[in-house]
Amino acid sequence: MKKRTLRFPAACLAGALALTACGGGGADDGSVTLKLVAADYGNKASNSTTVYWEEVAEAFEADHPGIRVDVRVINWNDIDSQVKTMIQSGNVPDVLQTGGFADKVADDLLHPAEDVLSPETRENLVDSFARAGEVDGTQYGIPFVSSSRVLFYNKEIFSAAGISEPPATWDDVRAAAERIKAEVPGVTPYALPLGPEEAQGETLIWELGNGGGYTDADGAYTLDSEANVETFRWLKSNLVDPGLTYANPESTERKTAFADFAAGKAAMLNGHPSLIQMSKDGGVDYGVAPIPGKDGALESTLGVADWMMAFKDNGHQEEIREFLDFAYAEEHTLSFMERYNLMPVTDDTLERMRTGGDHPDLELFFELLPDASFYPLGDVTWDAVSAEIKQSGGTAVAGDPAEVLGDLQRKAEDIVSDQR
Repeated sequence: MKKRTLRFPAACLAGALALTACGGGGADDGSVTLKLVAADYGNKASNSTTVYWEEVAEAFEADHPGIRVDVRVINWNDIDSQVKTMIQSGNVPDVLQTGGFADKVADDLLHPAEDVLSPETRENLVDSFARAGEVDGTQYGIPFVSSSRVLFYNKEIFSAAGISEPPATWDDVRAAAERIKAEVPGVTPYALPLGPEEAQGETLIWELGNGGGYTDADGAYTLDSEANVETFRWLKSNLVDPGLTYANPESTERKTAFADFAAGKAAMLNGHPSLIQMSKDGGVDYGVAPIPGKDGALESTLGVADWMMAFKDNGHQEEIREFLDFAYAEEHTLSFMERYNLMPVTDDTLERMRTGGDHPDLELFFELLPDASFYPLGDVTWDAVSAEIKQSGGTAVAGDPAEVLGDLQRKAEDIVSDQR
């Protein structure tokens, strides 16, 4: 591929205002310029997502000579703050790919998905993910990549402890953890990360296993429901207090749990696809299974998605539609998923990856993905409520679960009240 040069003058590349009127809405030759801002999924310069989007943009421009695409890729730590600055300064992108969308819907910034996707592209989205992009019944968030969660277990540790099958219920988890503690000392039987990095995810996985969750059927927060309190009481009395997990799970981060499992220091945990390669690199003979629930394996695991969205400000609705239809073609989505080891959100790419024989390690993830459960992403208060869960939710296994979850519920209700 020939080298592609970004069209931002040097003065425009400093700081968060790279997408200023320097690109404008059109070029001197009469073409329309679309401004694309995207998150970086690469872990080094050679596989930066800039390379991927520049390839897509070049191919798109070749097929659409009247439209130019300026690409800006920003790392995950900075993208939200930089996009916020762009919007406040009136330098709004046309297309944004990042982690959330509801706050932008609340500010009336986005096109509904049906306005910027052809019917064929919309129908190709995995239905559960498309629904997760809705706010008040209208889809604004367009799923871009996804992952789901399964139980990872160390086959060698299980064998040494005399365990022949992965656990399917909470009681099975406790029994397996007790055997591992007795027969394989020095190993963390169950890695429970409830620190701020992953508290909102690990919490929801366990609560789903007891028929709980973050909201009721009407979308109201139910953080201190009887089912949720019971879930944390079980974790405290069956895993934490008996020493079958970390001594301080409320401050243990997911990255620690993943690293321990990949080093053979933890026997089981809930994980997503990135743990596959980490385990292989660490020489761990791992297995995967559906996540255990109170009375049996979960049929609907936690699903996580990142999102594409289209802004109204620059008046480029038709050009955005052409670009998104192009970007969501199977050849491009498949390339992205395989390049960055992620899960698809389109039916054709999901089927291709499931049946192609090239991804045997992902078979269970593929099976569970279409029926995944999600955070309440369409609620404009979710980001603030999630931040509270991350900060203190894990302490429910260290103190009184009813008191901790009750405090979170009051904070959530205050956040909702402030939004009205």
